[in-house]
Parts: sequence; structure tokens; C-alpha cells
Amino acid sequence: MLRPLPKRLGRLLSRTMSHREADPRAAGKRVLVAGLGNYGLRGTRHNVGMAVLNQLAQKLNVADQWKTDRRCRADVTIANVEEAELVLMKPRRLMNINGLSVASAAETYELGVEDIYLVHDDLDKPLGKMAIKLGGSARGHNGVRSCISSLRSDVSRPCRCMVRLRVGIGRPVEEALVESYVLGRFTSAEHEVLQRVLEQAADLLLGHILQRSSGKDHMPPGSKRDRTPH
Repeated sequence: MLRPLPKRLGRLLSRTMSHREADPRAAGKRVLVAGLGNYGLRGTRHNVGMAVLNQLAQKLNVADQWKTDRRCRADVTIANVEEAELVLMKPRRLMNINGLSVASAAETYELGVEDIYLVHDDLDKPLGKMAIKLGGSARGHNGVRSCISSLRSDVSRPCRCMVRLRVGIGRPVEEALVESYVLGRFTSAEHEVLQRVLEQAADLLLGHILQRSSGKDHMPPGSKRDRTPH
């Protein structure tokens, strides 16, 4: 079963949401969280990053506040949680050029590479397994490659690295079927666990952002933390 939200995190969310309307731009560390995918292809494996963003927006009570930001060609919604201001975004471009939207958003919201979280699918992890990683290569993921290129991210330097939440989608038996597999929709069997995966991913992501914003988290480049929902 999915582990419940930690009490501390639940209390933070409760206090933050009760004051969100009165103080919509509360002071705090600003963070950009980008869910990678092909805009308009909702429900596909390649778009699981955007699905996590939708789940996180729902958790933060801003799911009804998505707006198109023409400056970065993306859907954006903003939430304030304790020490952090989260700019959630879903690029309105194809996966291969998602980086153009992420780079534009970083400029628009005055953020450095180290203030960016990428949420994306990972073929090398089975569905239900996920990991947070600081930096690292794209490993064949075109959306991540686009972000690294557009933002000129140095994968070996912690001050020039994005944080990535890699959400497993599994890999097809035949390598030649990868493209159709990632662009395909989750099966009915996969949907039975998908909602739990999205909830766990949103919790893991939010917890890491809050811990990092408070200065309590220090990850060397290339390091990662795995998590398997129960």
C-alpha cells in the first residue's frame, strides 16, 4: 500500500493552503518544476512527467489555475509551500524541444539551472520505481538532452546541474519497439498501479524540494535516491 503523506509535510501543506489566497506571492526560494512530454498526448508513457505535475498541482490545490504563458510556450501554475515558491510548468512543445520552453521559463522567472527540477519517464526503471538524481547525462532521453543543451547545464558541476525525478515506465522486450512503446498508452494492468505511482512521485518530489529549500539536502552530482512505492 502507498505510504501516507508524512505528518510534517501534511501540516506544512495544510498551513500553506489556508494562507495561499491571502498571500499568493509569499517570500521563499523559487523553484521551477518542469514535467517533460509531448503536449496533447495525454496518457502516454512518454508523458508520465506531465502526469506527475498534474498530480502535484492537485495536491497543492492549484490544479484549476493552469494558464498558458506565451513567453515560454508552456502551461504554468504557481504554488507557495512554506520555504518555497513552486513554478510548475508543462511545455507546449514536442518532447525533443522541451528544453526551449524550460530555458525560456528559467529566464522569465529569473532562475538558475540549479533551481530547476525535471520530471520525466525512464525506460531503465520498471513502472513503480523512481529516483531523484542530481545532474547526469541524458542517457538517450531526447527531452532531457534538449534541456541540458538549451540551458547549457554542466552535468559534472553541482552549481550547474538540474535535479531530475526519473519515473520508471519499463522497457519493451524488443529494442526496435521503443518508440511505439513510449508513445503508447498505459495498459489496463499498468493503470491499476499508475495512480499510486503518481501520488508517490508527487510526494517524493515535494518532500525533496522543501528539504532542499531549507538547506538540509546536499546531493553530489551524479548521485541518486531510489524509491519504490509500496
